[in-house]
Amino acid sequence: MDNRCNWVGNHQIMIDYHDSEWGVPVYDDHKLFEYMVLDTFQAGLSWLIILKKREALRRAFHNFSPKEVATFSEKEITLLLSNPDIIRNKLKVEGTIINARKFLEVAGRFGSFSNFIWNFVDGKPIINHWKDLKEIPSKSELSDKISKELKSFGFKFVGSTIIYAFLQAAGIVNDHLESCFRYKEIIAKYRI
Repeated sequence: MDNRCNWVGNHQIMIDYHDSEWGVPVYDDHKLFEYMVLDTFQAGLSWLIILKKREALRRAFHNFSPKEVATFSEKEITLLLSNPDIIRNKLKVEGTIINARKFLEVAGRFGSFSNFIWNFVDGKPIINHWKDLKEIPSKSELSDKISKELKSFGFKFVGSTIIYAFLQAAGIVNDHLESCFRYKEIIAKYRI
């Protein structure tokens, strides 16, 4: 069996996410928005809960389309808050709609949201060299900086810890443990 980061555990949905998505560099705006939505809803909850609700969230938020989510009205908010398949947190639902609008504004201003977010690292992922889970921070100077910038644009649920999780998911930061089989795979595959 391959060595994995020890946060994964033995739940198949977590294994699949770790082995195929987490830490892979993402340059696609649609996928970046999806991770932003998931990290918004994850605040205060476990990642396993979010992964279990991911498909319901995908349906509820129109396949994570920022253009469609940006147009949501009070009617859609009411429908979302009555949907038992998703996390029915009014602040997170409203924050996601606000973030969709801000995401599109930033994408328009910088050519894409990807251009904006990857500019913080000159287009290249940060490769960390962690040997133990305890070494991995919950935030960094980079996440502090991006959080401050996003807040200045009016984004919600973009505290430094949430942004650091987003950076990890989107592969802007590679926080796989050095002993994890994905660490070298991602570096080799994406020629980092």
